[in-house]
Amino acid sequence: MNPAIDPKSVLAGLWQLAGLPVDALRQATLTGADPVLPSSFAVGAAAQTSVAAAALAACELGLARGQARQALSVDMAHAALECSGWFSLDGRVPAQWDTFSGLYQCRDGWARIHANFAHHRQGALRLMGLDPASATRGDAEQAMRQRGALEFEQAAADAGLVVAALRTFSEWDAHPQGLAVAAQPLLGFERIGDAPPVPLPALQTNAPPLSGLRVLDLTRILAGPVCGRTLAAHGADVMLVNGPHLPNIESIADTSRGKLSALVDLRTPDGRQSLARLAEGSHVFVQGYRPGALASRQFSPREAARLRPGIIYVSLSAYGELGPWSARRGFDSLVQTTMGFNDAEGRAALAASGEPSISSSGPSLGTPTPRPLPMQILDYATGHLMAFAASAALVKQQQQGGSWHVRVSLAQTGHWLRAMGRVGGGFEVKRPDSKPFLQTYPSGFGELLAYRHSATLAATPVAAARPSMPPGSHPAEWPH
Repeated sequence: MNPAIDPKSVLAGLWQLAGLPVDALRQATLTGADPVLPSSFAVGAAAQTSVAAAALAACELGLARGQARQALSVDMAHAALECSGWFSLDGRVPAQWDTFSGLYQCRDGWARIHANFAHHRQGALRLMGLDPASATRGDAEQAMRQRGALEFEQAAADAGLVVAALRTFSEWDAHPQGLAVAAQPLLGFERIGDAPPVPLPALQTNAPPLSGLRVLDLTRILAGPVCGRTLAAHGADVMLVNGPHLPNIESIADTSRGKLSALVDLRTPDGRQSLARLAEGSHVFVQGYRPGALASRQFSPREAARLRPGIIYVSLSAYGELGPWSARRGFDSLVQTTMGFNDAEGRAALAASGEPSISSSGPSLGTPTPRPLPMQILDYATGHLMAFAASAALVKQQQQGGSWHVRVSLAQTGHWLRAMGRVGGGFEVKRPDSKPFLQTYPSGFGELLAYRHSATLAATPVAAARPSMPPGSHPAEWPH
């Protein structure tokens, strides 16, 4: 266990990775210490430092636009709760998981199924040999006991579904994808084209530091939407672009705060032309498609840079863009499972309980019940890190010119979290009181009760200027 994880040092590491000036770090005040939520991992520090990095980098771009540097503060408990993603609509708290999502015991270990989308749920049930129209959770559990975890994971991947076999840290470290992730930096910055520094709109006194910047948000599930929401909270005009045929989850009501929301069908020539026009007027292009998927629609990083020289193109993936799993679908819960977090957290919880340990005849047999992290921290920290990297790349663009490609993945964020070390006494803490950090917002989905942004700046507000609205509420064009 690491009894003294220093968030300021973690923030400094992020800052160094982006090549930003060290003297800016003096503006940051980080309060609180892990553990703040029940976990043996530094989830509070991951939340706090990723939020702080995004805010501080936005201010650094404000400095490049003529603003003075601002003092910044982030409370760890507030940041951790914000990254829990809790919200309600008209007093109703949406269910976080589908009935069939979650961990299943297999004949030789465990596997986690992500079934929040109907096509993923139906596909997984058919792969079990069950009828999606009549199957129960009990039927699925019985069917999975007959399957091998790794075998089912591979069959699901071959079918384009989302399943992860439980692994230990040592198993993940020896896996080809684990080796690929460990060899990559947390954030990748690549100059992908020549361009002069892009003139940015004039920044009014006391305006949020990203005011006047235009961000295209082509993401749907948590990490990417959190990035867009964070950039909007610092003043950017963010347009969420959904396909009319693509499903969404209810968290869109929370993660769309501050955004315009348009529908564009990239399957059609007209839709691709609409996106091209939007990209030509954008400063940042954020996308969460599988690696290479947008290239088939003529919107690869280099193609976007040709459309808009000087653009910042941010790519999100589950497992990174290198390695045998680079094109594999994945979500936070699955990445936690396959990287070893659920196994490690389960073992730590068992040790903290004082109960006798469970003997094991192998790395995946007879182990304690796996335990997820207390929130989807890989999603939320990754979203804030994407916002941080986007602002850092904008600073590079202003200073050096060029178009820039930023690469971020859930697995790389997981590797970063694990490298922070373990936290002692994590399962002895109680969840902090949420009330001081919650606020009611109007939205096109109903009355939204959600967490305020946890970064506070001395001179400019950190808040959404627009209410969240359903997909298609706005035209696919930038406001004048």
